[in-house]
Amino acid sequence: MSDSSRNADAPDASAGSKGRVTAAPRFPGGPSPDPAGSHHERRIRSFQPRRSRVTTSQGDALRRLWPTWGLDIDGLRTLDLAELFGDEQGPRPDLPVVLEIGFGMGEATAEMAAADPDTGILAVDVHTPGQGNLLGLAERKGLDNVRVANGDAIILLREMLPPQCLDGLRVYFPDPWPKARHHKRRLIQPEFLTLAAPSLKPGALLHCATDWEPYAEQMLEVLTAHPDFENTQPDGGYAPRPAFRPRTRFEGQGLDKGHVVHDLLFRRVAPTSATAQD
Repeated sequence: MSDSSRNADAPDASAGSKGRVTAAPRFPGGPSPDPAGSHHERRIRSFQPRRSRVTTSQGDALRRLWPTWGLDIDGLRTLDLAELFGDEQGPRPDLPVVLEIGFGMGEATAEMAAADPDTGILAVDVHTPGQGNLLGLAERKGLDNVRVANGDAIILLREMLPPQCLDGLRVYFPDPWPKARHHKRRLIQPEFLTLAAPSLKPGALLHCATDWEPYAEQMLEVLTAHPDFENTQPDGGYAPRPAFRPRTRFEGQGLDKGHVVHDLLFRRVAPTSATAQD
């Protein structure tokens, strides 16, 4: 097999001293193939790592920009978002930060970052080509308000984010896991909302979008029932697509197939004094 026909997203392999095959990162200094390693329990994943070819420009962006704008979700430290989004003038403690889970190739993320330069976007995904693509877009567009995180967003929320540090949470077109036996893998579940709520400031916006109608119905039901969130829509239903969310390529593909896109906009309710003490 020639090198050009290998999966460019797969780690290189070499024989260890005892004949073991060990994985080496494809992009030294870039995202780790398994950032959390064995530090945290294995569980049902709400995502599937996608393997596709990393282009030359994406690989170059990963090598050059990851040390500055990227981070691995290792679960071993608490992030200081002011430091993470700092620049040559130092930390930026007044910068509001939104967490985006699953950004695909990053085009919509870069567009939102360009339209709102006074908001930081912490964008999480496990797709290496998309990570490289978003880093390249951020550099070309001169965006200093994007940071790219590699790994499991559950570990990020549970282990690495301090309380009430986020001004928003975006989950656009998550995997719908359409088969009934896979519904437990869907991200938007009561347990996920309970996990995410403490990291959100009171009034922070949770924005979900999906083109899979049964999943939209589940999202609406789960969010409506959760005590930490309230619907921004007076009628308790879906929201019109807000102007700040661009139409993504994935969304266009769904619309071409006749799918209906639903947006859900819920607000983080201020915790009660009893909740705050727990």
